[in-house]
Amino acid sequence: MSDANHDLTRWAHNHSYSAGNAAAERGTRLVMWITIATMLLEIVAGWWFNSMAVLADGWHMSSHALAIGLSAFAYGAARKYASDPSFAFGTWKVEVLASYTSAIFLLGVAAAMIFGSFERLLSPQEIHYPEAMAVAIFGLIINLICALILGQAHDHGHDHGHHHHEHGHHHHDLNLKAAYIHVVTDAATSVLAIAALAGGWLYGWAWLDPATGIVGAVLVALWAKNLIVQSGRVLLDREMDHPVVAEIRDVIAQLPADGQTELTDLHVWRVGTGAYACALSLLTHDATLTPLDIRDALAVHEEIVHATVEIHRCDIC
Repeated sequence: MSDANHDLTRWAHNHSYSAGNAAAERGTRLVMWITIATMLLEIVAGWWFNSMAVLADGWHMSSHALAIGLSAFAYGAARKYASDPSFAFGTWKVEVLASYTSAIFLLGVAAAMIFGSFERLLSPQEIHYPEAMAVAIFGLIINLICALILGQAHDHGHDHGHHHHEHGHHHHDLNLKAAYIHVVTDAATSVLAIAALAGGWLYGWAWLDPATGIVGAVLVALWAKNLIVQSGRVLLDREMDHPVVAEIRDVIAQLPADGQTELTDLHVWRVGTGAYACALSLLTHDATLTPLDIRDALAVHEEIVHATVEIHRCDIC
């Protein structure tokens, strides 16, 4: 026996692109253009002043410009297709897919940085330290500004989803997080570039410049791995260890006819930022229990926006 208490399709279309998404899209687009301009400056300066650290940071930033552009595109796609009924659960996972793709780009950047750094270790070249240092500092300032812009967009999105936090859950926009991680890794590589240039300029440690590129690449790879794991589990619907699953089990265990109803099957998956659907099967001795009763009991958890309930009655077992 099953019916629908929530119109999930309507919910998905209304919530796939929220006010928080709009703020994130504006912030991401602004950061994309700032990143492109800074990227061009760093690549030209790194090549002109012969600094592998600055050049690596510039190429690193070029992939980030592409990845952040992909994040902005994902928000646009989610907005464009928000009312498309062919998306059964809305377009939210478009953004998650973009964050996963951005992480793959990050791994490629890390590999390129390691290759270029080893090449410079084997074939050292003269570096124009004062000019390269100025460019690296400028890049760091730009990255910090971009991080501030995306941080404000993140806070704005959380303001619109604060009711989910009342249950103790923290829901993150993985697409915005991907863009934020790209900016933070840029800032980290800028700091490493500044440190390497300072060591080479003051103490003649020219090897620091390419060595910093290797350290930065390892850092980037670790961040990328973390983002792949987080976005991948959402794409694969790996949610059965989420606290909302335990909440659903608790609701069933606390039904008025205690001991007469058993949860025999449960599936939970994410359909939006901080929103979940579930399908559950029950075996019960309670002749009066209906799917509507189960949905009413689950309604206390606002993040459960849809429940498909199947009830099997057993009068003799």
